[in-house]
Amino acid sequence: MTDGLIKIMRFICRVLLALLGGIAGYQLALSMVPHLSEWIGTERLLSKFILSGVFVFLCGSMGFLIAPVFLRILGLIGTLFEKHLQSTRWQDISAATTGLFIGLILANLVAMPFSGLPVGPYIAVFLNLVIGYVLARLFVQRQHDIRGALSLVIGLRQRLNLKKDRSSSGSDDGMEESPMEFVSGKILDTSVIIDGRILDIARTGFLEGPIILPRFVLAELQAVADSRDPNKRTRGRRGLDVVKSLQKIPHLDISIMEIGLKELDVDLVDNGLIALAKKIDGKILTTDYNLNKVAQIRDIVVLNVNDLSNSLKPSLLPGEVAVVDVIREGKEYHQGVGYLENGTMLVVEDGADYIGHRVEVVVTSMLQTSAGRMVFGKVRKEVDE
Repeated sequence: MTDGLIKIMRFICRVLLALLGGIAGYQLALSMVPHLSEWIGTERLLSKFILSGVFVFLCGSMGFLIAPVFLRILGLIGTLFEKHLQSTRWQDISAATTGLFIGLILANLVAMPFSGLPVGPYIAVFLNLVIGYVLARLFVQRQHDIRGALSLVIGLRQRLNLKKDRSSSGSDDGMEESPMEFVSGKILDTSVIIDGRILDIARTGFLEGPIILPRFVLAELQAVADSRDPNKRTRGRRGLDVVKSLQKIPHLDISIMEIGLKELDVDLVDNGLIALAKKIDGKILTTDYNLNKVAQIRDIVVLNVNDLSNSLKPSLLPGEVAVVDVIREGKEYHQGVGYLENGTMLVVEDGADYIGHRVEVVVTSMLQTSAGRMVFGKVRKEVDE
């Protein structure tokens, strides 16, 4: 069935190319036959008709014969595009298409003053190629900045609308409720709120742009705060206190997005965060290692506070010496484990014999993960306390 369809399509393509070749031959005959008749020395109508037929036949035959080559070239181009599209994100394709569309409009506007010149069409083609390519590439390279600028404009418009609604209703509860519109921003996860370090980051001014707190995350915080487990209840109440403190930071634009898990067609909070980030092209703020990995697989930008914390810790290079208290055994045979002053775990080879003692350790290697940084070293000597 498929082979038969391919043969039919090849035949149709050959017929079309032969027809186009014949039309091109006829157009060529209109300009060439009078000169050939004059050169040959005959003005008979039959001779002109025969010469025109020869042009049409030759060009049509050429179109029919080159059809397989044309189809093969099209197939190669299609395969090349398919390979590139498989490794290209949909965001890049949409950004490039938008940039190309705007570039073509701008190029034609620029080319309009040159339309009356003899070289006007060539200038128009040149401008379309150059400006279209430049803007398509610019939109792909700077798509996050462009989306950020658009989100600021949209967020400003929403805040103005909300202020108008509040002034008409006379209510002000100190927290903006964001309608479900396209608002690109940073989405808070339950874990990052309970962790609390996001509050210190926000106070320093390093956190900017729209900060979105989905209603289902706030509901999960409330459920944790109402838990019968004292530890969970303490953590949940701490998370609610962090949210309240974030509201009081003047330069921070934080808003509640009134959307639930059912509206996103998911059951779990983590899946809801991923679906919402996909929907509004947002970034997820979290400390959850598993959510971090799943979101990255789904091509979502994740801002992990643990990664930020680890990157700010002073690094130890191989060969440097650190003093550490060996407090317990490691996972591997005869290993000891201690912690540096900044909380970094240091695994001491052959350190099991020094548990409860302070030792100088020569750093041999390091391992960086989203869960934290691990330093490996060997005992140099025991330090007298």
